[in-house]
Amino acid sequence: MALDKNGIAKRIAQELKDGYYVNLGIGIPTLVANFVADDINVEFQSENGILGMGPYPTEDKVDADLINAGKETITARPGAVYFDSATSFAMIRGQHVQLTVLGAMEVSEKGDIANWKIPGKMVKGMGGAMDLVASAENIVVAMMHTNKAGESKLLPECSLPLTGVGCVKRVVTNLAVLDIDPKQGFILRETAPGVSIEDVKNATAGKLVIHSDVKEMQI
Repeated sequence: MALDKNGIAKRIAQELKDGYYVNLGIGIPTLVANFVADDINVEFQSENGILGMGPYPTEDKVDADLINAGKETITARPGAVYFDSATSFAMIRGQHVQLTVLGAMEVSEKGDIANWKIPGKMVKGMGGAMDLVASAENIVVAMMHTNKAGESKLLPECSLPLTGVGCVKRVVTNLAVLDIDPKQGFILRETAPGVSIEDVKNATAGKLVIHSDVKEMQI
């Protein structure tokens, strides 16, 4: 059975390591903060100026003044700090963030990402996405494998305007975990519980490499 958005976030939370500074993009990535293992200490950074984000608040803990880059209400962990956008982007551009988790509309087999604009639709702008993809050394994408029409979002080449070129290292979808090698394409590492390798093949338009050691996700 394919994962829902929380399932994707829960699997990505396994990518977190003790001591990491992590930037969470808008959409599914923001859910990752809800699934941090109890035995590790991770600091979540948001480009609007907070280090030390916690999980989404319960109704009784909502503070309308405390928001992430997507203008969603958040919580702050003990010791959280607040600063201006210039300081926030200095952290990003200075490569002081060990892991960046982004959503995407499309990802190519070469690791290109399109996640900010659909031609003809109104958007607020690039936001911090281009800085993140230009500076981050470890980018994991959280996304649905196909669009609402059932068409693959993992492509030979992105059709939408690019945010970054050759920057994505791993993709976690509702169907699978895939690494990206620019010379080989998408490399299937794990399938979601109840999802077959054939299901992933049928949903992937880009070049897909399948080795004999493909595992089932443990979430």
